[in-house]
Amino acid sequence: MHEISIKGETIRLGQLLKLAGVVDSGGDARRLLAGGEVLVNGTVDTRRGRQLHAGDEVRAGDHVLRVTAGAPGQAAAT
Repeated sequence: MHEISIKGETIRLGQLLKLAGVVDSGGDARRLLAGGEVLVNGTVDTRRGRQLHAGDEVRAGDHVLRVTAGAPGQAAAT
């Protein structure tokens, strides 16, 4: 599982997928989500704009991501 640290309280699902390197572009994220291949906290989600918070878990294929709260000014995959 990869922990993805975000600044602020939320990050959109499409942005998280790009930040984590799961997809290269918003279009790639849209296609992945439309195929029902992404689970958020165990439930299929097709909304690229879904707001994620610290503690949320995202599964996309072999990728398992957990959103964590970062230090102010920080937004990097760990």
